[in-house]
Amino acid sequence: MPKIPAANRPGDTPMTAATAAPFTSRFYTSPDGLKLHYRDYPGPPDAPFTVLCIPGLTRNARDFEELAPHLAQKYRVLCAELRGRGLSEYAKDPATYVPAVYMRDMAALIKSAGLAQVVLIGTSLGGIISMILGGVMPQHLLGVILNDIGPELDPAGLARIATYLGKSKPINSWDDAAAAVQFLDGTIYPGYQQADWLKMARRRFIQADDGSFRVDYDLNISKPFVGSSASVDLWPFFLRLKRIPVLAIRGGTSDLLSAEVFARMKREVPHLQQAVVPQHGHTPYLDEPEAAQAIDSFLAGLPSRLGPLTVLSRSLGAAAFLTKLKITGVI
Repeated sequence: MPKIPAANRPGDTPMTAATAAPFTSRFYTSPDGLKLHYRDYPGPPDAPFTVLCIPGLTRNARDFEELAPHLAQKYRVLCAELRGRGLSEYAKDPATYVPAVYMRDMAALIKSAGLAQVVLIGTSLGGIISMILGGVMPQHLLGVILNDIGPELDPAGLARIATYLGKSKPINSWDDAAAAVQFLDGTIYPGYQQADWLKMARRRFIQADDGSFRVDYDLNISKPFVGSSASVDLWPFFLRLKRIPVLAIRGGTSDLLSAEVFARMKREVPHLQQAVVPQHGHTPYLDEPEAAQAIDSFLAGLPSRLGPLTVLSRSLGAAAFLTKLKITGVI
């Protein structure tokens, strides 16, 4: 499927209008040959490590256009765009729109960017990908931040997402796009004003050269959605985070990460740090004070690199875990 021309994609220039923070658009090739995009905020020359932000199901790098410049004051920050989103190429086979493939794409990004170790920030689907990466390549992870996602997905949230995923209605202006976003997310962000909805619309929609508007993702991502998101048992992957520093953030009214699962996550992984963004549903944007403060504190406590014995131990553990997954038919 041909890509929408990039000329009118908001923010995909070397300087974002919203934050005036410099970034470079970079591309790499996925294991199956797709051209995939990410934003690279360079950070200071003495940045201790790199943070990789992975967006949610229908989202793109623009979701982090406020968080990334803030973090880039201290760290290098990469903001990925999954296949079929933003400036990344659409998949030729919709069956590849599944977490296992996304995980391999992110592993390829980490390798392409020359990163021995990295911190992950995963929103929703990005958090699922982060949990899987924590299971299969923990030796590359300094820490993991999960944004409103856990190893169990609430059916209520999945049902809500299914009502709009892969569907599109005519949009004739940015005001129309803002109204569409407000219709979907009005209860998730009850304090938002018109300017906020317009900002959200510019993150989720694009305007083509002919003046038409559309959501900034391949509608075909909906085809494998239910089976890929709901049927995989993510607890084995989450429990592998016992060896990795991890922060979990929950929207106080989230319908995808329940309070019960959030509490169990802490019981199962006692070192888990937690933060709640009140009066927000799925998902916080991570520019909220509660989220930003938790992220800043968590990152400040991480090592700049893993020692060789830790790398060896995690590598051996990952090999055993992968063997078990293959035996049980999970991968």
